[in-house]
Amino acid sequence: IPVGPGRGSAAGSLVAYALSITDVDPIRFDLLFERFLNPERVSMPDIDVDFCTDGRDEVIRYVTETYGGKEQVSQIITFGQMKAKAVIRDVGRALGLAYGDVDRIAKLVPDKLNITLDEALKMEPKLTETAQADPTVAELLEFARLLENLPRHASTHAAGVVIGDRPLMEHLPLYCDPRVDEVDGEKPQVITQFDMKGVESIGLIKFDFLGLKTLTVIDHCLGFLKDRGITLDLQQIDFNDELTYRLLGRGDTTGVFQLESSGMREILVKLRPSCIDDLMGMVALYRPGPLGSGMVDQFVDGKHGRGIASYYGLPELLKPLLEETYGVILYQEQVMRVSQVLANYSLGEADLLRRAMGKKKKEEMDQQEARFMAGAAENGIDPKKAKDVFDAMAKFAEYGFNKSHSAAYAVVAYHTAYLKAHYPVEFMAALMSSEKDNQDKVVRLIGECRAAGLSVLPPDVNESGYKFTVVEGAVRFGLGAVKGLGAAAIEAIIEARTDGRFTSLYDFCEKVDTQKVNRRVIESLIKCGAFDRSGGADRAVMLAALDEALEAGARRQRDRRDGQSSMFDLLAAAAPETGGQVSWPKAEPWRENVRLAFEKEFLGFFITGHPLARFEMELNVVSSATADTARTRPDKAPVRIGGVVARVVVKKDKKDKDFAYVTLEDLSGSIEVLVWSDTFAKSADLLRPEEVVVVAGLVDAGERGGQANVKIIAKEIMSLTEAVEKRTETIAFKLPRSRLGGETMAFLKNTVETYPGQTPAFLKLTEADGLAVYQLKSSLKPCRELIETVRLHLGTSCLELR
Repeated sequence: IPVGPGRGSAAGSLVAYALSITDVDPIRFDLLFERFLNPERVSMPDIDVDFCTDGRDEVIRYVTETYGGKEQVSQIITFGQMKAKAVIRDVGRALGLAYGDVDRIAKLVPDKLNITLDEALKMEPKLTETAQADPTVAELLEFARLLENLPRHASTHAAGVVIGDRPLMEHLPLYCDPRVDEVDGEKPQVITQFDMKGVESIGLIKFDFLGLKTLTVIDHCLGFLKDRGITLDLQQIDFNDELTYRLLGRGDTTGVFQLESSGMREILVKLRPSCIDDLMGMVALYRPGPLGSGMVDQFVDGKHGRGIASYYGLPELLKPLLEETYGVILYQEQVMRVSQVLANYSLGEADLLRRAMGKKKKEEMDQQEARFMAGAAENGIDPKKAKDVFDAMAKFAEYGFNKSHSAAYAVVAYHTAYLKAHYPVEFMAALMSSEKDNQDKVVRLIGECRAAGLSVLPPDVNESGYKFTVVEGAVRFGLGAVKGLGAAAIEAIIEARTDGRFTSLYDFCEKVDTQKVNRRVIESLIKCGAFDRSGGADRAVMLAALDEALEAGARRQRDRRDGQSSMFDLLAAAAPETGGQVSWPKAEPWRENVRLAFEKEFLGFFITGHPLARFEMELNVVSSATADTARTRPDKAPVRIGGVVARVVVKKDKKDKDFAYVTLEDLSGSIEVLVWSDTFAKSADLLRPEEVVVVAGLVDAGERGGQANVKIIAKEIMSLTEAVEKRTETIAFKLPRSRLGGETMAFLKNTVETYPGQTPAFLKLTEADGLAVYQLKSSLKPCRELIETVRLHLGTSCLELR
């Protein structure tokens, strides 16, 4: 079972590294053992461990069986609290207030981590004004403040496991979680009744066994490489790989651990990391505190030599300690080192100083400041400079990050970036396997593959496994992605092909166990394209022949069971590629939109094409965001998205007017659009399935936050044609000068005359030494007919809309 390289302060232990508990060399990364364990530390240290998500349950089961069974080993309870926004929503629900009204009040609470209602009332005047103007709101807030931070519900801690030296009932009370036990499926699950801190306070040892999906991705990727005969030991790869840093520097980080958010990509492009220490800094910096403090800009400027680090006037002492972070006090370990060098602290004392600064208790801080200043005086350091350093450490301690943790996670980030840079097909196949149950993510990953020139192939009855695989340099969909296929059916298909490939639909029906792989399953496989390379005919023809193939297969299986030979055997031997079938029934091939609709129905997404592919040029003109990028925009941000209407659910509001929830799908994925009654009344005719529209509106970050809950509040909806006419500013024909012969000139002249309009038109001629641009006297109308005409005669790349 793959195990992570380490996390938290344990990575600073040389013994843990020597025993392979951690895989990060604490000497190479200058990590401090005293951050993990020292004589002054009162509480017991713990070692948190990341495991592959596929094996975490097995680890917990092993630990339980090894250390005394369920009487002595248990997972730990955690209590959900009623935080500021949540308590407003809960109280509003209990008071029977309208959801929209409560939602509006909750959204007035500023988006600050762990904010209280009292802080919110001070920070947001509208909240106070609303309470003063409306007695109901005042009552709501009064109740909410009384209930704030009280436990709301109990659940099982995501990682915590406690191990006792004797039955846990002799140490603490236990709780029966009514949900099914994650590990062995038993019900109820018995967990501790004390939370994590309570368990530690009575002397029990807590372990964190965390499931890290990235380790699963890495493991699958290495498995694909092994299938190719490549055995890769990530512990031996060089941390100075140029191809990896080029990938990071251009922000190509989908799937790269800790580095794939849009904000992180922007910083990576600015930083252009060139060493593992830069990645360590990025892991530590990308948090709300440092982002808002200017530390990120200081770090980036320092990297490129734009900012000269002052080292607080003590470069001879502090440069060796802060040079790796370009003069920024970034790590908790740096605070400890500085206090050791400047003020003669032991590293154990320095850890106490670091903790005191993090807690910001005035009395303790005053004592530490006096101790620091006295130590600095012993070393002859100027009191003002010493005070400046202490104040800077106290300020940055609020944002200080555990360097040991940062180093361990930077290593995982580097490993994933290395695999993506050197083995993109295997990496993307592993990544899609890990996200196979998240339809939107799979769609985005398919889009990224295509943008990178990687082929994504449909499921195949001869080549697909349960998950995504790598076949001949392309990503092959797994059969587990096909709707209606259970594990038993997939196992039966894989087992049946062990004697050789399926040569046709008839051969398939003869070999598989049709009790497990029934007609409905085979129909799904035909419609999603799983027989395209082995069925022997077009999808529509195979579907028409399915009943006959099933009958023939059943007859052959029955004859084989009875030990009989038949004419069918002779025909099969004569024409094995068709399983003895002489001719296929006649059936009209499906149109592209029908074929794609079936793919969407049985795979959840389009695989051999997309209904919007031919509109890509127009969508680029009219859209300011995609379904994917809209999720990263702040609340209330204006966006314009073009896409196809996938689903419409019409409801009634309080005034008995229609409004709608619309699922809009583009090339990057799908997003929900809320169309209130006034907008719906103007655009109802456009909101039909398969209609291509453009929605202009505002981002709604959602009740619970997170990208999965983001939707768009529509303000205007228009047809793609209308949007293109409104948004297109210029039209240009672009082609090499060598193509500008008489036939092309005649075509351009006819096109200009056929599609007159108001949009300025240009002719761009490319040559070896540059580009010549000519404005045409006539203006054009940007429309679908124009685009299709140019695409047919000159090619898609010869037309530009901007």
